[in-house]
Amino acid sequence: MKLSELPHRTAATVDSVEDHAPNDAIARRLRELGFVHGERVEVMAAGPVSAEPLLVQVGFTRFALRRSEAARVRVSTDAAVPAEAIA
Repeated sequence: MKLSELPHRTAATVDSVEDHAPNDAIARRLRELGFVHGERVEVMAAGPVSAEPLLVQVGFTRFALRRSEAARVRVSTDAAVPAEAIA
Protein backbone atom coordinates (compact mmCIF):
# COMPACT_ATOMS: atom_id res chain seq x y z
CA MET A 1 0.00 0.00 0.00
CA LYS A 2 1.11 3.57 -0.59
CA LEU A 3 1.65 5.93 2.33
CA SER A 4 -0.86 8.32 0.72
CA GLU A 5 -3.54 5.58 1.05
CA LEU A 6 -2.81 4.77 4.71
CA PRO A 7 -5.72 5.62 7.04
CA HIS A 8 -4.98 8.31 9.62
CA ARG A 9 -3.48 7.17 12.94
CA THR A 10 -2.65 3.69 11.62
CA ALA A 11 0.86 2.43 12.27
CA ALA A 12 2.76 1.02 9.31
CA THR A 13 6.28 0.03 8.35
CA VAL A 14 8.16 1.45 5.39
CA ASP A 15 8.92 -1.17 2.74
CA SER A 16 10.56 1.03 0.09
CA VAL A 17 10.65 4.39 -1.68
CA GLU A 18 9.92 4.29 -5.41
CA ASP A 19 12.39 5.96 -7.77
CA HIS A 20 10.78 7.49 -10.86
CA ALA A 21 14.13 8.08 -12.61
CA PRO A 22 17.82 7.37 -12.07
CA ASN A 23 19.17 9.62 -9.31
CA ASP A 24 15.63 10.68 -8.38
CA ALA A 25 16.09 13.72 -6.11
CA ILE A 26 12.70 13.40 -4.38
CA ALA A 27 13.15 9.69 -3.60
CA ARG A 28 16.67 10.36 -2.33
CA ARG A 29 15.42 13.19 -0.09
CA LEU A 30 12.64 11.01 1.33
CA ARG A 31 15.25 8.39 2.27
CA GLU A 32 17.45 11.08 3.83
CA LEU A 33 14.48 12.21 5.94
CA GLY A 34 14.15 8.67 7.34
CA PHE A 35 11.72 6.88 5.03
CA VAL A 36 13.83 3.71 4.92
CA HIS A 37 12.96 0.03 5.06
CA GLY A 38 11.75 -1.07 8.49
CA GLU A 39 11.03 2.42 9.88
CA ARG A 40 7.69 2.98 11.63
CA VAL A 41 5.47 5.57 9.93
CA GLU A 42 2.01 7.02 10.55
CA VAL A 43 -0.22 9.59 8.84
CA MET A 44 -1.24 11.98 11.62
CA ALA A 45 -3.54 14.41 9.75
CA ALA A 46 -4.36 15.93 6.38
CA GLY A 47 -4.68 19.55 5.34
CA PRO A 48 -8.02 21.30 4.92
CA VAL A 49 -7.91 21.80 1.13
CA SER A 50 -8.05 18.57 -0.89
CA ALA A 51 -6.52 16.79 2.12
CA GLU A 52 -3.17 18.28 1.14
CA PRO A 53 -0.53 18.21 2.60
CA LEU A 54 -0.31 15.11 4.77
CA LEU A 55 1.24 15.36 8.23
CA VAL A 56 3.37 12.21 8.46
CA GLN A 57 5.37 10.96 11.42
CA VAL A 58 8.41 8.80 10.77
CA GLY A 59 10.17 7.74 13.92
CA PHE A 60 9.78 10.69 16.30
CA THR A 61 9.81 13.39 13.60
CA ARG A 62 6.86 14.87 11.72
CA PHE A 63 6.89 16.09 8.13
CA ALA A 64 4.38 17.70 5.79
CA LEU A 65 4.36 15.79 2.50
CA ARG A 66 2.46 16.32 -0.71
CA ARG A 67 0.22 13.39 -1.64
CA SER A 68 2.39 12.81 -4.72
CA GLU A 69 5.46 12.45 -2.47
CA ALA A 70 3.66 10.17 0.00
CA ALA A 71 2.52 7.99 -2.91
CA ARG A 72 6.17 7.08 -3.56
CA VAL A 73 6.53 5.46 -0.13
CA ARG A 74 5.37 1.82 -0.01
CA VAL A 75 4.26 0.63 3.43
CA SER A 76 2.85 -2.48 5.05
CA THR A 77 0.54 -2.56 8.05
CA ASP A 78 -0.16 -4.92 10.87
CA ALA A 79 -3.94 -4.43 10.97
CA ALA A 80 -4.22 -6.26 14.28
CA VAL A 81 -2.25 -3.60 16.20
CA PRO A 82 -3.65 -0.04 16.43
CA ALA A 83 -1.17 2.85 16.53
CA GLU A 84 -2.02 3.70 20.15
CA ALA A 85 -0.91 0.23 21.27
CA ILE A 86 2.54 0.68 19.70
CA ALA A 87 3.24 4.20 20.94
